[in-house]
Amino acid sequence: MATATPANTTTFPEDWTVADLQKHLGGIPAERIRVSPPLGQATEADLIRANDRKQGICELIDYVLVEKPMGSFESELAALIIFYLHDYLRNSNLGIVLGEAGQLRILPDQIRVPDVAFIAWDSFPDRRRPTGAVYGIPPDLAVEVLSPGNTKAEMDRKLRDYFKAGTQLVWYLDPKARHMRVYTSVDDVETIDESGTVGGGEVLPGFSMSLKELFERAERDAPEQS
Repeated sequence: MATATPANTTTFPEDWTVADLQKHLGGIPAERIRVSPPLGQATEADLIRANDRKQGICELIDYVLVEKPMGSFESELAALIIFYLHDYLRNSNLGIVLGEAGQLRILPDQIRVPDVAFIAWDSFPDRRRPTGAVYGIPPDLAVEVLSPGNTKAEMDRKLRDYFKAGTQLVWYLDPKARHMRVYTSVDDVETIDESGTVGGGEVLPGFSMSLKELFERAERDAPEQS
């Protein structure tokens, strides 16, 4: 008699190789895929434990723990975006901003950790901030700062998943190309170069952020000593 598969697991084909799993997850390198807990059996509790150890940031994708690459410069850019958002929200209390430790269950089998996330008060049940380490809600705005370890297929899938979950706005900041791709749907994108300004659209009315200023602040040097 066949063995029943637990509800909160993913069963991969028996003939799959590591290469097949890598392709399924967006062509990511094998060193980013954690094999404990067993592939397809990781839980929310496993993710919380992994991230509490402060040995890198993991996401839960199809019940597999996947490490998220992020360098120091990318982290600084994300921190500056959080600063701009908080500055905007001082006069427009529309919601909350989460950083690179904000764990969001956007789909039943996925907990994503955007580099920056904004969630409007109206998106929360009863307009109340939930408790717990993982919020069971997609962000209204998701921001990802691309790292050299990211793949195009990985980010394409993440984009589809965000909008499938109900995210309204996604920003992909590319430090190497020095531009921001602003998505209002999977197929609607505007690329803003370094000389341009990023707006908040309907999610953050009146918000404005200069990419030139963002990069200049991230790349500033220490002042000369007198």
